[in-house]
Amino acid sequence: MVRKRLFAVMAAACMMLSAQAGDELPAWLKMFKLSGYAMGQYQYTSQEGAKANSFNIRLGRVIIDAQPAKDWAARVQFQYNGNTADLTQGIRLVDAFAEWQHFDFLKIKAGQFKRAFTFENPMNPIDQGFMAYSQNVSKLAGFSDRDGCVASNGRDIGVQLQGDFLKNNNGRYLLHYQIGVYNGQGINTKDVDEQKDIIGGVWVMPIKGLRIGAFGWEGSYSRKGSWTDEQGVDHKGLRKLPQHRYAFSAEYKANDWTLRSEYIHSTGKAFSATHKTNADLSNANVNEALGNKADGVYALAIAPLATINKQKLYVKARYDVYRESADWGTAKTYYEAGLNYLITKNLQINFEYARVNDKSRANQKLSDNHNYNMVDCELDFRF
Repeated sequence: MVRKRLFAVMAAACMMLSAQAGDELPAWLKMFKLSGYAMGQYQYTSQEGAKANSFNIRLGRVIIDAQPAKDWAARVQFQYNGNTADLTQGIRLVDAFAEWQHFDFLKIKAGQFKRAFTFENPMNPIDQGFMAYSQNVSKLAGFSDRDGCVASNGRDIGVQLQGDFLKNNNGRYLLHYQIGVYNGQGINTKDVDEQKDIIGGVWVMPIKGLRIGAFGWEGSYSRKGSWTDEQGVDHKGLRKLPQHRYAFSAEYKANDWTLRSEYIHSTGKAFSATHKTNADLSNANVNEALGNKADGVYALAIAPLATINKQKLYVKARYDVYRESADWGTAKTYYEAGLNYLITKNLQINFEYARVNDKSRANQKLSDNHNYNMVDCELDFRF
């Protein structure tokens, strides 16, 4: 029912704006802007026991931006991906916020939006450049989070302050900060433990195109349900899992080049069942085998092949390792290389090959062969 209502809102907005496209827009409608994008995908994997070869809609989004008043901006964004089997897929609301933007040094945002954690988290998935966000960002910034929270695309509900300081002679700011207070439960979900997550970051921009930052996250993920402790005793009520995370980030983006690397460390246990349906929220058992620590790092480069086709063809490579229990016996490493071709600024084709070394499969006795190959092709467009 909820998904049907969301779809109806999206369809109504599209028809309303389309109907007005050839006519003079009424004053109240001029504050809205409709945009979006879609990512079609073909992916192959040779992973033993999980071989796949399929076309897929990676995701599609419809975005409605607005300026409801002077110095204010607002956004509502809907996402579709996969099927409608559970809360991690189908049509859902991902963004719903308003931001006061009167001062460069102080902007205030409230609603549902990206957590103030890492450089990669807030990036558009097309601009991010690869077949998926890096593993550490996905697992430790609220996408398909390690703690068992509903898949949230790095978002939560709360209030955030951010701003820029120290403008140089060229009018470029040298320092940025952001800090937010969030429920800690992920998107479209109320708080359950009356404790909020505090997440923030600061970065410096000493030269054009370069930024170096650090981030911190203190909070918890909680459920009201039942569980059995290590002594076999049954419990029922509120169970809180503290989460302590930090990240170090660096990026250089200039002259059509992109170089970026981020390290993330997490301390905090995880629930056994990932929140995919409402029934999962009553399962408060903890995955003790996973432990209470995880970390990961990635390093990537996207470079133009200017001698062939300037600002059209790019070569890319990424090293991406995630250790789900902060030891090498649970490490999963991607060695990736590929090409991105921009047909126009709104249409592009991406190709990527990855060699995967997944030691966690051997550790879990899923397979003696923990190496496999992946091929990913995408057609992405914006409107």
